[in-house]
Amino acid sequence: MADIDLVYLWVNGNDPKWIAKHNALIGLPSEAEENCKGRYADNDELKYSLRSVARYAPWLRRIFIVTDGQTPEWLDTTHPKIQIVDHTDIMPAHCLPCFNSVVIEHHLHRIPGLAERFLYANDDMYFNKPVTPQTFYAPDGLPIMRLNRRPFKKTLNALKARLGKPLNAYRQTIHNAALLVEKKFGHYYNGKTHHNIDAYLKSHYAMTRAIFDDDISATLHHHVRSTADIQRNLYTYTALATHCCHLRYVTQHFSFRFHIDNPRQYDKFRRFNPTLFCMNDSQFATNDDRERCARFLSRYFPEKSPFEK
Repeated sequence: MADIDLVYLWVNGNDPKWIAKHNALIGLPSEAEENCKGRYADNDELKYSLRSVARYAPWLRRIFIVTDGQTPEWLDTTHPKIQIVDHTDIMPAHCLPCFNSVVIEHHLHRIPGLAERFLYANDDMYFNKPVTPQTFYAPDGLPIMRLNRRPFKKTLNALKARLGKPLNAYRQTIHNAALLVEKKFGHYYNGKTHHNIDAYLKSHYAMTRAIFDDDISATLHHHVRSTADIQRNLYTYTALATHCCHLRYVTQHFSFRFHIDNPRQYDKFRRFNPTLFCMNDSQFATNDDRERCARFLSRYFPEKSPFEK
């Protein structure tokens, strides 16, 4: 199979210069979902994710790290697989500065030198078992799109709207994407993102962006997350609608989303022993939760990777 790359988004929300830039435009982080500390806090998640790459996916060709004028101090940028990509390399000036990962994700296909086949991960996502290219791409070369089964999602969303109970910002942005695909292709996809490492084709990503350019462009000035955003599931749903992928529904035995504010999930994670997992920070997490997570990751991935100084 052809070369496969890996793309991360990364931010060091502890950096005073970044904090000053953020606060000048957005204001202080709040308890709100869209602008909470958990969106930006850095607990070396990327370091441990790269350790999981070295252990379980050493076949990846290149690793692109998309950042806002930052570089992890521990990262060996001379490693031939590592490439830092600044927001200014892929995003137009009117989008910047951008503190909204949803907006950044709409520009991934513009990364210079990106392979046709690429995996995408947030910095808090990890490989937990050996994987191969075939884990993410079928024999015909098309990506395997993984969703959680939610057969009545559209009905439940409509019921909540009727009862005057708005969706949270994250679920609303997924709903926005599903509605756009339904309008264009006539089918509403109920499956929910598994919130973990995903596979794409760059050409299909670019095609989807072109199809929905007017809708996406209207949201690109959202410097922080908004309920009007169009979540990255747009690319998954469009691939499904155009038969450019293979759908797999997953359970927590394969893809585990770990909410770090819930200590009981550490035992649950060990029981499921998934192939992929995400250590999800949020507005519900405290600094104690983040410290617990950091201790867990340092014990779980203790061996330094070739990508560290």
